[in-house]
Amino acid sequence: MNKEKIMSSKNRDILIHLLGSIAFLSIPIFSSPDFNTGKNLWTITPFLNNFCLQFLLLVFFYINHYVLLPFFYFKEKKVVYSIFILLFLIIILKVPDYFFPFEIHKPNMPSMNRMEPPKFDFHFIREGFIKFVLVIVISFLIKLNKRYDDLKDQKQVAEISYLKAQINPHFLFNTLNSLYALTIQKSDLAPIAVLKLSGIMRYVVTESSQEFVTLEKEINYISDYIQLQKIRLDESVNFKYEIKGQLLNKSIAPLILIPFIENAFKYGINPDEDSFIHISIETDEKYITLDVENSIVNSIVDEASKTEEGLRNTQKRLEIIYPNKHELTINETEKKYEVTLKIDLT
Repeated sequence: MNKEKIMSSKNRDILIHLLGSIAFLSIPIFSSPDFNTGKNLWTITPFLNNFCLQFLLLVFFYINHYVLLPFFYFKEKKVVYSIFILLFLIIILKVPDYFFPFEIHKPNMPSMNRMEPPKFDFHFIREGFIKFVLVIVISFLIKLNKRYDDLKDQKQVAEISYLKAQINPHFLFNTLNSLYALTIQKSDLAPIAVLKLSGIMRYVVTESSQEFVTLEKEINYISDYIQLQKIRLDESVNFKYEIKGQLLNKSIAPLILIPFIENAFKYGINPDEDSFIHISIETDEKYITLDVENSIVNSIVDEASKTEEGLRNTQKRLEIIYPNKHELTINETEKKYEVTLKIDLT
């Protein structure tokens, strides 16, 4: 029976990858301005250029997923991994233009001298770079989920089931949309935001399997998460975030604090209402105390039920990891939601 389940799971995975690959390669076809015009797309150089880029991204996805991540990144060979990533980025951005070069003509501008090399619009390079980053992020997510699925220990499963929910599509897509907007605006915040997203992904991938991490790393992760969330905050939101006390020489279970902070950002903000989020983290020689206050705004029922499940999972983790060593208080009124979590770290 187990063998049948394994075979069924493998066949399902193969089918999903096959359909996903076909859908991915169909994007340049259906998005081409020459689609449905009767023209043969395979004779149009701009389309071939775009399709070649898409195909190389697909190849890179599987190389990254099955070779680079397991044999280099997860084996702490990050320098070698970074070199490979840089090489693939250069290949993916340059190969389509080498085999399928085309000129970008602007209206009312004379065509270029035939002796001049073709000039390419920076838009295509930027679009290729954004797609490349997306492929890396998706590879990380899928590989991370696979690592979770391989865990058999019940304690680890209870913890990882929550960690999987932390890399939720809403946060990821909101962040990537914000990054795209910053890139279009050529904002100085764009590279900072990319580094913070990279730091979050690296932390979840490399540290989440640990039983404990340093408190400093956990707080840095939370700070990066908050900074990314603040990108999309309206100026009208009353937001406060403060850290008090010494972080050094202390350890904590990874991602034990973030669900309460994520909950505040998910359900405490509405551009049509007065909203506020106040977050405070305080440490002393023995305890860490997290206080989160946020306004209560209209939310979707289905999403609210998911949040309740996430909070229940967090409470189970607290009971497993910190039995009789934590105090969790939740107060909810019509207009305000408040959480206080105190953990004995000794």
